[in-house]
Amino acid sequence: MTLEEILFYIFAAGGIISALLVVTRRNPIISAIYLIVNFFCLAGIYLTLHAQFIAVIQILVYAGAIMVLFVFVIMLLNLGNESLLRDGFTWKKVAAGGLGFGVLMELIYIFMMQIGTPSIEMERATNVGTVEAIGRVLFTRFLFPFEVTSLLLTAAIVGAIVLAKKKLD
Repeated sequence: MTLEEILFYIFAAGGIISALLVVTRRNPIISAIYLIVNFFCLAGIYLTLHAQFIAVIQILVYAGAIMVLFVFVIMLLNLGNESLLRDGFTWKKVAAGGLGFGVLMELIYIFMMQIGTPSIEMERATNVGTVEAIGRVLFTRFLFPFEVTSLLLTAAIVGAIVLAKKKLD
């Protein structure tokens, strides 16, 4: 085993454990902290796959900006009374457990079928996550969606400023 494989398995195990801790903790702030740990583990997996740009964006955008919004919403909602959040035994939980078990069985089946298949060539894989490769695809194949997204984000920023200005006046 190479060092990259060992790091990949460590980050994968950390990602799975932190994801389980996100959904099992009662305190929403602690869950948000474990979600940040999960984002860092995912960034580490991207680094082992030689996708440096995606790893940095993962940390900046998700672990930084998105988690600030999550924590802000959690504090805004002020979930102090946890007894209102508890549900009893319902059919929705049974259905969710059954669906989760079904997805788990499908994943196990898919991984078992992958054992004899050849892996992708590493030369191509190392060029996928670089800034140059992402920029080339973004500004050629996905130029129109990129421009539409920029217009949508600009409209959202202007709307947020207008709403905030009305509250200040």
